[in-house]
Amino acid sequence: MSSKAFRTFSNGNKIPWIGFGTGTALYRQSAEHSVSTALDAGFTHIDCAEMYGNEATVGPAIKKYLSGPEAHPRDSLFVTTKLNTLPSGTTVRDSIKESLRKLQIDYVDLYLIHTPVPHEGRIKEVWKQMEEVYREGLAKNIGVSNFRLKDFAEFIDSAEVIPVVNQIEFNPYLLKATEPILALHEKYHIMTASYGGLVPLSRKTGGPLDTIIPTIRERLSKDSGKQVSDGQVLLKWLNARGAISITTSSKRDRLINLLETTTLPDLTADEVKTIDEAGKKIHHRNYMQHMEL
Repeated sequence: MSSKAFRTFSNGNKIPWIGFGTGTALYRQSAEHSVSTALDAGFTHIDCAEMYGNEATVGPAIKKYLSGPEAHPRDSLFVTTKLNTLPSGTTVRDSIKESLRKLQIDYVDLYLIHTPVPHEGRIKEVWKQMEEVYREGLAKNIGVSNFRLKDFAEFIDSAEVIPVVNQIEFNPYLLKATEPILALHEKYHIMTASYGGLVPLSRKTGGPLDTIIPTIRERLSKDSGKQVSDGQVLLKWLNARGAISITTSSKRDRLINLLETTTLPDLTADEVKTIDEAGKKIHHRNYMQHMEL
């Protein structure tokens, strides 16, 4: 995989900038076949979560990839999972150890606090425990997800390890609302990871991007000599915005198409600006409504 397919965290570690997500359609469903299909298509970044209720079915697919007839080295695969709630008497270490057991690996490459909501008022304490599992080597990198400015305010000034990433719903129709968070990310060198990046093409069609994306798609197709998809245009916009993209599909051909985005020309500054301006004309959030508060 070319260097263009990776982004570098503030600590120097690298992450493939397009990842396969195991939530949404796979929520509380078996993910083994879908993850195996994604790995076979060339994905090397698998995004999981305790909340999704399917880590135990992701594990066999990972095990096959790492130890099957065509075994791949562990460092060729980037695995993310996320802390959910912490029931009374349990620790972050307890939670990650259980996730590792289900995923059948010794460490994750990235461990996130999935949402601040269950931990409000004690985020500082929970983050200290995140730092402990990082130091123990159970997670190579640590970060957060769905965090607002006020959530960062609870712990960021006392953090010994700054989160490498904040994974949030992010697409052009959330750009205006997300700009204050993006400014904080820039200040602390926190990478943005996007889920729901293709929502303008699926759950929120009929918006101002509908006439803009095809024009950019045609330009990319002409310059690259390849058949470019609308989804690839939005992934290139996210890349121009410095964001990692978590996406998914049940179709192998579409997964290959999404990964081929890394080989396409970058958007021009004018194209990014045009998408920015169109995106700011409407506001639509599909997930995690606490982000509106």
